[in-house]
Amino acid sequence: MTPEQFSGSVLSWFDHNGRHDLPWQRDINPYRVWVSEIMLQQTQVSTVLGYFDRFMDALPTVQALAAAPEDEVLHLWTGLGYYTRARNLQKTARIVVERHGGEFPRSVEQLTELPGIGLSTAGAIASISMGLRAPILDGNVKRVLARFTAQEGYPGEPKVAKALWAAAKRYTPQARVNNYTQAMMDLGATICTRSKPSCLLCPLEKACEAHLLGLETRYPIPKPRKAVPQKRTLMPMLANADGAILLYRRPSSGLWGGLWSLPELDDLSDLEHLAIQHSLGLGQPRQLAELTHTFSHFQLAIEPWLVRVEESALHVAEADWLWYNLATPPRLGLAAPVKKLLKRAADALNAGEL
Repeated sequence: MTPEQFSGSVLSWFDHNGRHDLPWQRDINPYRVWVSEIMLQQTQVSTVLGYFDRFMDALPTVQALAAAPEDEVLHLWTGLGYYTRARNLQKTARIVVERHGGEFPRSVEQLTELPGIGLSTAGAIASISMGLRAPILDGNVKRVLARFTAQEGYPGEPKVAKALWAAAKRYTPQARVNNYTQAMMDLGATICTRSKPSCLLCPLEKACEAHLLGLETRYPIPKPRKAVPQKRTLMPMLANADGAILLYRRPSSGLWGGLWSLPELDDLSDLEHLAIQHSLGLGQPRQLAELTHTFSHFQLAIEPWLVRVEESALHVAEADWLWYNLATPPRLGLAAPVKKLLKRAADALNAGEL
């Protein structure tokens, strides 16, 4: 199959079967495409739909994102995970406003110089919103091309990635690059799926090497498995007389960077030191059900304890600590498991279980 036949087949399929009503396909501009592409990294379209609309309602332009408080950005991102994406989003918005007059650079090379924008994301922005011929290689496209070429080796290896990028460049057409880019993403997301590809509906079926070999699900070759490390932590939920929970802002770098979280202790005996630090009188701790949260590189078992506390007249509010009102919560960025634990705390307090 020639590159022209490949792209022609994909575009013809897209015209009749592709997705044309996604929120970021309306009022297309570099800002909307960029935000959608960052949200879609590591995240399903079905999850992103609601987040994208809320984000655009609150921050409709790159200027609005650049000027927004970080807490607002992280609040809008809460639940999407991989929070470095949100922080890089705002860093890039500020660079676009301050150095580029609010206009995104019109080249893949310049786009990749911005925080959080890799080669594939830059290609998507350039092709979908600017009409520039730029290949992409996100997870969906990688799967389509790895199967079409029966590419051996794990795509994370430099040699394999180079071969897949060469294929992406070869098949990207000169015309209708915006539609072709969306078509390739749609093909991977809806037809050439990870576990049960619908080969009979695929426009590339007759030339797909993996399909001809009957080995569709063998490709892409998966990453060699390693045991997932297990970690544990204890998170106390200190509730004052108003039923508010004590939170602190985590450092801007590292895990859950810049988000508001519960304190973390190695052992329940460390609770007294935390209480002394904040001039708090401790009630009887009550253990809640353990919560396990899986990250990309390890699994965290959280042991939550709910504790009534009394604030001393000597208590002085510290920077990066606050009382989180469960009844009328402020708009803050919260890590997903912390949000779940705060819901459990609210339920327990409302039920008079403490």
